[in-house]
Amino acid sequence: MGLQPVAISPGITWVGVLDPALRVFDIIMETEYGTSYNSYLVRGSKGTALVETVKENFAEEFLARLRAVEDPAGLSYIVCNHTEPDHTGALLRVLEAAPKATVLASETGVRFLRDMFRVDFPVRAVRDGEEVDLGGRTLRFIGAPFLHWPDSMFTYVPEDAVLFTCDVFGAHYADERVFDDAMGDFAGAQRYYFEVLFSPFRKHLLTALEKIQNLPLSVIAPSHGPVLRREPRQYVDRYAAWTREEAPSEKKRVVVLYVSSYGSTEKLARAIASGIGEAGVDVELINGRETTPLAVMHRVDAADGLLVGSPTFNGRAVSTIWWLLGLVTPIVNRGKPAAAFGSYGWSGEAAYQIEDFLKGMRFDIVQEPLRVRQKPSEDDLAAAEAFGRRFATSVLQAEAKKVSGEGSS
Repeated sequence: MGLQPVAISPGITWVGVLDPALRVFDIIMETEYGTSYNSYLVRGSKGTALVETVKENFAEEFLARLRAVEDPAGLSYIVCNHTEPDHTGALLRVLEAAPKATVLASETGVRFLRDMFRVDFPVRAVRDGEEVDLGGRTLRFIGAPFLHWPDSMFTYVPEDAVLFTCDVFGAHYADERVFDDAMGDFAGAQRYYFEVLFSPFRKHLLTALEKIQNLPLSVIAPSHGPVLRREPRQYVDRYAAWTREEAPSEKKRVVVLYVSSYGSTEKLARAIASGIGEAGVDVELINGRETTPLAVMHRVDAADGLLVGSPTFNGRAVSTIWWLLGLVTPIVNRGKPAAAFGSYGWSGEAAYQIEDFLKGMRFDIVQEPLRVRQKPSEDDLAAAEAFGRRFATSVLQAEAKKVSGEGSS
């Protein structure tokens, strides 16, 4: 079994598992420090609850750690704050060992669980503010939808001032010392985790943070990374500050992202950027060789429009562009003006492929792709500047429609 269960407070015990060898999570997140799948046992005089389970391939290790402090057969409840498989993968195996347990989740969570497992088991939906009495300890459920799935909720134990937040306040960080005040500096891992998972959901985060603003907090217990007991309120304040960082600018801004092999697509990008600036819109020119997917996501999320350029290589856009766009999401960018451009040697598919991607991400394609064969001529560069001016006009018109309410439903 290795690592022993760890007491979080009287009656609450960490029984999770560590995954220190993990280097990529959910396909898109780098996990330099591995991760943990945190699970917590909450005991009362009348009942016992398990908050979260773990990833499926750790089920046996998890059950062994749980059995070191509690016979699963005595469990009354299993709380699923969030139903993603890294938290529920071991659920059916736990239910085999806990035949008396009822699963508690949000209404959406119950639906997701049924869709995931396609088998019957005791499960009940709990409402925002609902409480379950364990005898001397209470589970209070706090709705926190879209953090980062629509099923998400928090669970609070007021008697101990312990808040279970699933992914919120988490980090991909595996450390046997479990607590934040026993570890080294994990702030970078926590910030990266926030940016990838939660920056698209800033409005939902602010709503959830408001709900917990006045709760006494002795411990914040997320489902990944350190258990937070060193001034836990600082983590709430930190999230609030991060959530408010991208204040909207009064002046409209466009991102021009490009990759260039021999300089032709870069010349187009610079000419387009010049045209955008001439039209009175701020422009941020990003060379794809000098950035990262996370940085691109931030800049695009904060922008009012997006232009993407790539040369054509073997009938397709270069792989760097797809990598850089990998974290861009329609959640934040739906309806923003967008268009594509690029130079090519003979076939020129890249700009059309990028346009199709942007359509799929629910951007509003406002003009046909700009495509130039080989090295741009002076006329081509003049056309690129005009392309930029037209795009800037589309951005300004989109804002005018938004202000007037035109096109709203």
